[in-house]
Amino acid sequence: MASTRDTAQRLIRSLPRVALHNIKSVQPKTRKKVRRSFAKGKTHGRGHKGQGQHMTLPRLGFEGGNTPFYLMIPKEPYYQNHHLRRQYPPLTMLSLQRFIDLGRVDTSIPIDLTQLCNTGLFNVNIDRKHFGVNLTEEGADIFAAKINLEVQWTTELVIAAVERNGGTVTTRYYDPKSLRALIDPLHFFKRSTAIPRCRLPPQDALEYYSSASNRGYLAKEEDIEVERQRLAQKYGYVLPDLHADPGSTMLKMRKDPGQLFYGLEPGWVVNLKDRLVLKPKSPEHLEFYAS
Repeated sequence: MASTRDTAQRLIRSLPRVALHNIKSVQPKTRKKVRRSFAKGKTHGRGHKGQGQHMTLPRLGFEGGNTPFYLMIPKEPYYQNHHLRRQYPPLTMLSLQRFIDLGRVDTSIPIDLTQLCNTGLFNVNIDRKHFGVNLTEEGADIFAAKINLEVQWTTELVIAAVERNGGTVTTRYYDPKSLRALIDPLHFFKRSTAIPRCRLPPQDALEYYSSASNRGYLAKEEDIEVERQRLAQKYGYVLPDLHADPGSTMLKMRKDPGQLFYGLEPGWVVNLKDRLVLKPKSPEHLEFYAS
């Protein structure tokens, strides 16, 4: 058994030699000096005794025991649960037309949230309660593209501006987990995780996405066609025939209620390294992603 001296010598041999680059100076324990200006007199602006001199001032908003101001005013119900509300960042139709003219958006395929985020000019922040894009009316009078558009929120005038040119609009809800995959698909596919199934909208948004007037993705096709005719009559334009259009196949493309990407089903795994798409075959997985 090695002695203590041999162990110490072996330890010293393994340690680096003492040099200038590994020597640290011993820091002396010095008391931090509080610098006080004499420009404010003998008490340095703190006065004589009391809370100001002793630094025992009350918290911000304290009114000497009285009911504070922010508790006396009545509650405004408009701001109730404002931190839980879903936010939709706006995108004008003028900006969308510019994306199309500059070639940042491909009109030969359906335009969804993934295409808009890939432009690099539109961003969705899930941490700020963003749930998609709100297509606003600015530039509706000059919009001239025939597209298959999928947004999360829009108005009647925007729908009329798109359908007047022979396009189609669909309003679609995505839950936060699905939004993370849609905003940055490359980052999601690099994780080699299964594509999640999109959940149905919450109770307060179910009516909006089930309405044919809003072109909700849960509405019936027959009701949407009736609303298309009604909107064309209201705004005074001739509704183009989708069945006679050469690009009718693209204009009629829709995602299933649980689908995130066109051509990819929930439960599939995209392997970018081997360029493969792995599909589940077990009955348990098929039943889980079909439910």
